[in-house]
Amino acid sequence: MKRRLFSTTMLCTAAWLGSLPAWAQQAFKAGKDYIALERPLPTEAGAGKIEVLEFFWYSCPHCNAFEPGFAQWVKNAPKDVIVRRVPVAFRDDFAPQQRLFYTLEAMDLLEKMHGRVFTAIHGEKQMLNTDASVLAWAEKQGIDKAKFTETYKSFGVATKIKRAVQLQNDFKIEGVPSLGVAGRYYIDGTLAGSMDRALKVADSLIAQARTAR
Repeated sequence: MKRRLFSTTMLCTAAWLGSLPAWAQQAFKAGKDYIALERPLPTEAGAGKIEVLEFFWYSCPHCNAFEPGFAQWVKNAPKDVIVRRVPVAFRDDFAPQQRLFYTLEAMDLLEKMHGRVFTAIHGEKQMLNTDASVLAWAEKQGIDKAKFTETYKSFGVATKIKRAVQLQNDFKIEGVPSLGVAGRYYIDGTLAGSMDRALKVADSLIAQARTAR
């Protein structure tokens, strides 16, 4: 989804994981296939690790289409690559889904429920764009209502949302799905040509970041 195009039907193209030979990976160019940030950003990956961020919105159909391939890419990622998903907020009504994501994460339910959120929105046509609809959905999933509500409204979740917004601004996110690599590079489907190719660009930049550390 482009920040300026709020229709959920006008989003970046998504695809699946692929691979390129070394000579093709070397053809990726800053300013064309990806953007090198003017100032590197601190990451939370830790020493010897490379952080990859996925910026997404649950209601984005292309984020939904991208998720299976990205999930497989995450499973196949080298051990020194740390992946974090970052829910964006281009409008105020994105906030409940940000809270939902970080609540599930805090309750150690993200792996189980992340895909179910996409299914609820895109398969079952639930909006999940208000606090009430999110809380009702969580209860229907068998999640403890009191604990979920407490976590949903917690300071810890609010802090993570502020951090997500800061990352969104620091990377100057204009659309989703998109990727941030090593606090230095930004990639999206428009720059790379598709999200399939964006993952290949990410692979190349990870290798580049590995040699630079």
